[in-house]
Amino acid sequence: MRKNIGTALALYPMPVTVVGAMNGGEPTWTLVAHVGIIGHDRVTVSLAANHFINGCIKREGRVSVNLMNESLLPQAAAAGAVSGAKQSKADLFEWETAENGAPIVGAAPVSVACTVADVYETPGFETSICTIDGTYVDEADLTEAGKIDYTRVKPVLFEFPTYSYLRTGGVIGPCADFARAARS
Repeated sequence: MRKNIGTALALYPMPVTVVGAMNGGEPTWTLVAHVGIIGHDRVTVSLAANHFINGCIKREGRVSVNLMNESLLPQAAAAGAVSGAKQSKADLFEWETAENGAPIVGAAPVSVACTVADVYETPGFETSICTIDGTYVDEADLTEAGKIDYTRVKPVLFEFPTYSYLRTGGVIGPCADFARAARS
């Protein structure tokens, strides 16, 4: 029997990302798992309103969303453990500048450079609605057709109820196969 557990936020797991923005002449970074897709050309980044990086994102209007894999978890955790208002986080990652001016994590398997189009505020949170300016991927993580191969990227997932990181698994199968099976 299914039980109603109230208004629990249960749409997990989510990809672990590090968001980057420029803070004057250097980058600042923070760990974010509340990112989303709201169209084929827009993503969202949701942060508690008191995060230092929010001011940088608003001021610069540019942000990067960098997928994390297991090897980057120690640095990603450090990015989320201390406020950029108290300590510079510029040296946490080797970085480069995307064409739009956003800092991107050099070792991230996938980095999405964005421009902030709008900010949606809810009690205690600010969600940046961003257009995608460029997606940067290590060539070794691309298929022959030029698509991202997530079995190579191996993004880490976060689940909120236990504050745990999860590994991604293998491919179950092509989506169309399941649609065909449902029709037969």
